Amino acid sequence: MGFVQFLKTRSGLRVDNTKTTSAAQLTLRQSLWPLILVTILFFLWGFAYGLLDTLNKHFQITLNITRTRSSGLQAAYFGAYPLASLGYANWLLRHYGYKLVFIFGLVLYGIGALCMWPAGLNRSFGGFCAATFVIGSGLGSLETAANPYLAVCGPPKYAEIRINLAQAFNGIGTVVAPALASYVFFTDTEDSVDALKRVQWVYLAIGIFVFVLAAVFFMSTIPEVTDEDMAFQVAATHIEEQEKPFWKQYKLFHATFAQFTYTGAQVAIASYFINYATETWPAVDNSTGSKYLAGAQAAFTVGRFLGAFLMKYIRPRWVFLAYLSGVVAFCAASTTQRNATGITMLFLTLFFESVCFPTIVALGIRGLGRHYKRGSGWIVGGVSGGAAIPPLLAHVADLRNDTGFAFIVPTMFMVLAWTYAVAVNFVPAYRNTVDKVGESEIGLTAAGDGGIKRGDDVEALGESEKGEAVHVR
Repeated sequence: MGFVQFLKTRSGLRVDNTKTTSAAQLTLRQSLWPLILVTILFFLWGFAYGLLDTLNKHFQITLNITRTRSSGLQAAYFGAYPLASLGYANWLLRHYGYKLVFIFGLVLYGIGALCMWPAGLNRSFGGFCAATFVIGSGLGSLETAANPYLAVCGPPKYAEIRINLAQAFNGIGTVVAPALASYVFFTDTEDSVDALKRVQWVYLAIGIFVFVLAAVFFMSTIPEVTDEDMAFQVAATHIEEQEKPFWKQYKLFHATFAQFTYTGAQVAIASYFINYATETWPAVDNSTGSKYLAGAQAAFTVGRFLGAFLMKYIRPRWVFLAYLSGVVAFCAASTTQRNATGITMLFLTLFFESVCFPTIVALGIRGLGRHYKRGSGWIVGGVSGGAAIPPLLAHVADLRNDTGFAFIVPTMFMVLAWTYAVAVNFVPAYRNTVDKVGESEIGLTAAGDGGIKRGDDVEALGESEKGEAVHVR
């Protein structure tokens, strides 16, 4: 097969959302290759996020800025998310499809990484923030597509397991980044501007790698899941949520609120972890603090793999509630504890944080049907909490000159996120929707091998629980 002929066999960059495909009924084996590609994206996201948390503390020293000002990195990074998830990336997703958004996000990420080079040469904090904003735009675009894609590409019964396993590689990236910063950029004896310049080479390598990865996505066949595919999937599980107007999907907006408060608190904790360690435990310096952060992120990664395993045997909503309850308890304890005990509380906090973000995404978009692309954009847009809550923590820390006390801020926001975990387990309107989709047999066997079948033009899916015909238009 010639190269030109090979390109013609690849999936296109535009999809018709008014048509049905077989993508929503893919078996696990059929969905394996696209899921592997998307999983690589989560490692990149984790690496960028982990490096950002480490740079936050070191910028305070090398560029002589306050804790509040250093939070500008998080504000730039996460402030770009809603612009992508509710704006341009979501528009591209709804009008063109997943593949174009993956490529678009990678290109933006690469451009932002290359912009880190002139920012480093000029030792410009504003330049770092601008480059970080472009990186955040790229990663926000990737997450707008990647999270819902993982949730719907394959059997819906295993949606939470798929997204948590993929996001576990995100956790690996967050471990590698601070460890790299600790051992290569900022050593025990060198925390200077010259050391900071080494970061430029890493971002250059990242830029080159993501451009290559964009080419791989272009060459690969990515099964597209359309709005009508999701309408079929929801109708097949006898859920009537999709018939409601988008603005009446109150469970979606509760999930978005939970994502905003949870992600903001999570980012605040990670961003000021090193500050917490050095201020509450006098024996810890910045380099050692970076190592502890890497260890805490390792606990986060272990928690995510364990959570995905537990979800095979326990309903994901119960695992979610247990984990988020642990986050609230141990984050609250960290505000009063010091030295090794305080660090241990944060290790446990990050361990229990692990499954929360992806599980909110997976549970939040269940039952949305043809609204799911738009709805997933709202939930991913909740990541913008990472731009709002870290500055609050930093401001309280500057006012009291006590980062340990300031951890009361993320604790309060975690409690607000906890309300969604309670609702999805104990409020019937929430619980019934996620359980019906979770108990679906779609995709557990090859399409057409029993269960619900459909042709190119699907008219009816059968009888609903009330005996009425359920139609996919």
